[in-house]
Amino acid sequence: MGAAVLFVVGRWLIKVSLALTAKALNRKHLDTTVVGYINSALSVILNIVLVIVIFGFFGVETTTFAALLAGVGIAIGAVWSGLLANFAAGSFLVLLRPFKVADFVTAAGVTGTIEFIGLFGTTINTPDNVQTIIGNNKILSDNIQNVSTNAFRRIDLVAQIAHEVDHREATKLLKAGLTKVPHVLHEPVPDVEILQFTPAGPLLAVRPYCSNEHYWQVYFDTNRLIRESFTQAGYPVPEQHYAVGGGVEQGSSFVRSSAA
Repeated sequence: MGAAVLFVVGRWLIKVSLALTAKALNRKHLDTTVVGYINSALSVILNIVLVIVIFGFFGVETTTFAALLAGVGIAIGAVWSGLLANFAAGSFLVLLRPFKVADFVTAAGVTGTIEFIGLFGTTINTPDNVQTIIGNNKILSDNIQNVSTNAFRRIDLVAQIAHEVDHREATKLLKAGLTKVPHVLHEPVPDVEILQFTPAGPLLAVRPYCSNEHYWQVYFDTNRLIRESFTQAGYPVPEQHYAVGGGVEQGSSFVRSSAA
């Protein structure tokens, strides 16, 4: 009963200590990422101390227990080297600051918003609202793309036009339309140029710029602009044209030439 009371009181004291520590660190205007990491480390240390104290309550020699714990730690460390690698990588993530909490990133192949940087893993919330936890070592050893670092980003879209369409007219039409799309930046100026040539006709690169928070809305609005602008202009549907053995194939139908 005494050990149970000690455990309950100890856990309550740890909770209070962590809350006071977080409050004190926040008063120092430390970053949320650093505060969360320090609290995680402090929580682990205090819980280990609590366990040692409870063992001491039962009469177990704490110095012996500490030596035993150190030996077990070495053995576990040898077996769980990956866990220690994640711990070390977490320290570097906090020190090097490639991202912080609330940043939108692509890390270890996962894209989403950073929710928490822990001792061993980082929690990312993906755009489809799936919480994903990734080992810190995997993040640090892979490429990291931080979208939130820069004030704006470019949207890369394409618009297919038919061979019969004047590309200069289509380019002018899209550039004029992009100025009316909400949240599209006027500087840098949106790009609309020929990206490549395909059997169906020229492929235009449509690249407006916007702030990070409006990325997906501008993405959808620009796609809608391409569709509606080309429809209103009466542009024909792009079709592939190529010759095969004396005949001309257009789309999915094969038309024989008079020579054949």
